[in-house]
Parts: sequence; structure tokens; C-alpha cells
Amino acid sequence: MIRALAATALLASGVAFIAIASLGVARLPDVFQRMHAATKAGGIGTSLVVLGVLVAGGVARPLTCVLTIAFMLLSLSVASQLLGRAAYLSGAPIEGMQGPDPLDGVLDRADAAASERVGP
Repeated sequence: MIRALAATALLASGVAFIAIASLGVARLPDVFQRMHAATKAGGIGTSLVVLGVLVAGGVARPLTCVLTIAFMLLSLSVASQLLGRAAYLSGAPIEGMQGPDPLDGVLDRADAAASERVGP
């Protein structure tokens, strides 16, 4: 009984995080905010779903679930950093930034977004 409630709570929490991540990807204004929503909330949500399946006992090899969660949490942070860096270097617009660009002079940023530099 307690195991089923814990599994249900983990699965419901994971699905909620994934739903919030999908809303963030659809509604946030720039690539940096969308990338943050997809990698952070999506990673936590997916990890909670896998953990819920593990607690429910629906897996023959629990080590696979643990390794899946560890790989996901480790690789998503690296992937989000690389996506953010690539977006910054390509000149993607940054919404809502106040003050000077803290990376100005540190990284070579394109003058305009890629969509503005490519002709028809």
C-alpha cells in the first residue's frame, strides 16, 4: 500500500514536471529560457518517472534505472551548457537582460541572430 502510494506520488510529480517543461518550451520568449526549461524541469521530471517505475517494482534490473537517472542528470547539465554557449555565440537574442552583457569581450558573439544573417 505504501509502496503503491509512493510510486504514484513519484509518477505524478514526474509527469507534472514534464508538463511544466513542455509549457516552458512552448511559452518562454528566448532560446536560453526555453533551453533551461527543457533541460532542468524535463530532466527532473524524467528522473522522477523512472524512480516511480523503480519503486513500483516494474523493472527486472533496478541498477539500470539508477544508471539511467545518473546518466541523465550528468549529461543534461553538459548539454544545456553547450546549447546555451552555441546560442550565445550565434547571436541569439536575449530577452529581458538588464545592464551590460557580462560575456562581452570574453566570447566572440555574432552581431545578429542566424535567422537574420541568412537570406531568403
